[in-house]
Amino acid sequence: MRFLALTLAFQLPHPLTGEVKPETERFREVVAAAVLAEELGFDGFAFGERHERPFLSSAPPVVLSHIAALTSRIRLFTAVTTLSLLDPVRAFEDYSTLDHLSGGRLELIIGKGNGTAQAELFHVTDADQWDRNREGYELFRRLWREDKVTWSGRFRPPLTDAEVLPRPLQRPVRVWHGSATSRESVDLAAQYGDPLFSANVTNPVEPYAELVRYYRERWEHHGHDPADALVGAGSAGYYATPRSQDAVETYRPIFDARVAFLKRRGLDPVFPTLEDAIERSSILVGSPQQIVDKVHRYHELLGHEVMHVQAEADGLTDAQHRASLELFQSDIAPVLRKEIPSRPFPTGGPS
Repeated sequence: MRFLALTLAFQLPHPLTGEVKPETERFREVVAAAVLAEELGFDGFAFGERHERPFLSSAPPVVLSHIAALTSRIRLFTAVTTLSLLDPVRAFEDYSTLDHLSGGRLELIIGKGNGTAQAELFHVTDADQWDRNREGYELFRRLWREDKVTWSGRFRPPLTDAEVLPRPLQRPVRVWHGSATSRESVDLAAQYGDPLFSANVTNPVEPYAELVRYYRERWEHHGHDPADALVGAGSAGYYATPRSQDAVETYRPIFDARVAFLKRRGLDPVFPTLEDAIERSSILVGSPQQIVDKVHRYHELLGHEVMHVQAEADGLTDAQHRASLELFQSDIAPVLRKEIPSRPFPTGGPS
């Protein structure tokens, strides 16, 4: 198994103190988290894309380019690139440039995205969002593979023998399809023989497992070798200590504060208690052995080879967060790498 550290760059009140950090400080924390992830041996760092509160992740190419300059090994992921909102030509130019600046370390996870505010910002509607996502990807995919493109569609001006520069370092970059609950993303991934990344965060595992089963069915339907299907999955939080009781005791007030925050916003938490979340959600809180066992249970249902964990402290102190990530790399990751085989990540450069 391979591991990503992920952040969506929330700008939320600290769950225990209520402090809201300034934007500049939050960006510095994101960059520091990526540098730490490389130092500790994570395989990748994933940065989200959102265009509304409470996120500060509207410009992934900018943030990931800065991280690329401060790192040398770790692969750089988007999570997700919201192609339903973007001009695929402009997105290609940004990410092809980033591919060069990172030395061929870029991987993209694309998706429709969600949120009323960002849809209104980009004039995307419920009626056309999936069509935009599909059409955008079909052009985006060709741009990575063809030096000149002739194309026409509904949502942007046509192209005639268009050369879009710079040409990428990786030919092509690997594109994953991020999916929470929608079959549309799954269908697109299976059609083109692309890997799938299941969100696996908000709900119990069953609906995510159903989507992964559907992906594998559609993968075979489109004539791909079943052995080539590749799945990644998220996790809803992470904190480990040598003794499970210490992990639960430390994480409980953070979790309870998040539940209270959701209730104040009129939302009904899917997992009302930490015990319920540990039992039924993808949150990873406990001892190393408990976390290894839980990942195995999820792997039995999802068959995933890649997993993300929280890159930032999320209410923990910096010392607690670092110690927990160090424990992940010393006691959890080596076991899972050995017991759940995974294919190597690309090494950068032309393929």
